[in-house]
Amino acid sequence: MINKVKKFVDKHDMIQSGDKIIVALSGGPDSICLMHILNGLKKQFNLTLYAAHVNHCLRGKEADEDEEYVKNFCRKIGVDIFTKRVDVNAIAKRDKVSSETAGRNARYEFFYELKDKLQADKIAIAHNKNDQAETILMRLMRGTSIEGLKGIRPIRDEIFIRPILFLSREEIERYCAENDLKPRIDRTNSENIYNRNRVRLDLIPYIKENFNPDIVETLYRFSDSITRDENFIEIIAKEKYNSLCSNRNGHIVIDNRLKDEHEAIATRIIRLAIHKVYGSLKDIDSVHIYEVLSLLSLGTGRKINLPKGIVCENVYGDLHIGLENNRELNYKSEYNICEKNDLAGGKKKSVFISEAKITVNLEVKPNDKQIDFDNEVLTKYFDYDKISYNVTVRYRREGDRLCPLGMKGSKKLKDLFMDLKIPKEYRNSIPLLCFDDEIAWVLGYRVSNKFAVTKDTNNILEVKIVKGE
Repeated sequence: MINKVKKFVDKHDMIQSGDKIIVALSGGPDSICLMHILNGLKKQFNLTLYAAHVNHCLRGKEADEDEEYVKNFCRKIGVDIFTKRVDVNAIAKRDKVSSETAGRNARYEFFYELKDKLQADKIAIAHNKNDQAETILMRLMRGTSIEGLKGIRPIRDEIFIRPILFLSREEIERYCAENDLKPRIDRTNSENIYNRNRVRLDLIPYIKENFNPDIVETLYRFSDSITRDENFIEIIAKEKYNSLCSNRNGHIVIDNRLKDEHEAIATRIIRLAIHKVYGSLKDIDSVHIYEVLSLLSLGTGRKINLPKGIVCENVYGDLHIGLENNRELNYKSEYNICEKNDLAGGKKKSVFISEAKITVNLEVKPNDKQIDFDNEVLTKYFDYDKISYNVTVRYRREGDRLCPLGMKGSKKLKDLFMDLKIPKEYRNSIPLLCFDDEIAWVLGYRVSNKFAVTKDTNNILEVKIVKGE
C-alpha cells in the first residue's frame, strides 16, 4: 500500500524531498491511514511530519476521547501533534452558517496558523475515492459545470495535498485492520443528518444494488477523464480571459466582445472572473453563470446578485463583477499581521483574515535576487528597512491619506477612490496594508511611495495576497 501511495504522490508531484507536512488528523480511519503511510514514507522523502487536530466540542466525551486517541497515536509513532478546541456551535451562531461550515473554517484557520508557525510546506488531507464519488454526485444533483465535475483535486493551491485520494474506503479500512491501528469511529457519520451522509448511506448503496456495483470506481474514472479534457479547454479560456478581462476598481470588467465567444468559452471566462473576485467558486452553480451571461443582452444598469455577496452588472455593455459591500458586516478596524522582527532571518509569515477572505503572505528577500516587479496585481514589493515597528491590515478611516507611487506629496484616500472611479459600495471593504499605521498598499490598487524599493534598498519585503476561504 505504501508503494502505491508513493506512485500516486510521484505522479502528481505532491511531495518534495525535505518537505515539512502538517497532517490533518481527526482520528478516523482515513486520517489515521494517511498519517501511518506518510510516516512510512518519511525516510524516503526526508519528511518532517506534524499532526493537527481540532476538537469541535460537538460530541462531548466522544470528542475528548478522539483527541486523547490522536495524541497517543502520535506519541507512539514519534510525531509532534498540535490540538485546538473550538466551540463550533457558537461560531456557527455568530457567523450565521451551518455547523459544517463553521467547523471547516475553524480547521482551515488552524491549519494556516500552524503552517505559519512551523514554516511547513504542505498540509495533507485524507480525502479518498469514496469522497470523490460523493462530491461528484452532490454537485450533479445541485447543478454544476464541467469544472465542478472534476471533483476533488489531488493538489490545491500548491499547499493542500491528498495522497490517498485514489484509495477506496474499503482499502483504507482494510489497511487500518491489517496494521492494527484501531481508528476512532465518528457515530455521526452513520446518521442521516447531513446531505453528504444521505448520499453515502442511502444513494450510493441504492445505485450499487440496482444499477452499478462499481459506481464509486466509475465516478472516480469519470472525474479523471473530465479533468484531462477540461484542463485543455481551460488553457484556451484563460487566453481569452486575458484578452477580454481587466482588473479595474476592485472588480473584474469583461469586455462586451464576450458575446462573440462560444458559449463553452464564455461561461468559463465568467467562472474565472468570479474566482478572481471571490477566490473560489463555492456555492456558484451553472444557473448563476448563465444568469451572468444573460446580462449581456440586457440594458446598462441591469444587475444580479449571486451567493457570497457577488454582484454582476451590465455597465454600457461590459460586465462588471465584484463584491457587494455588506454594511452589516463588522469589519474589524485592524489586524496585527506581525512585528517587523518576526520576519528577520528569512522567516515567512502567513495570516488568514476571515472577514476579508484573504491570506497575507510575507517574506523578506535580499535585494540581490532577480525579482519580477511586473507581476500580477496581488503581489507587491516594499523596502523592508523603512518599516519601523509592525505590519497590519485594516479598513479605511476618516482622514486617511496615501503618498501614491510616482506622485509628489500625499492624497486623501477618498479622493484617490474617486479618481479610480471605485464605486462607493466597494470602498469600505477594500483592505489596506499598513506599516507603522501608515498606508503602504491599497490592496489591488496603489502602493505608497514612502516604502518603495529603490537602488539603495538592501532588503525587500514581498507581500502576496491570496484570495479565498
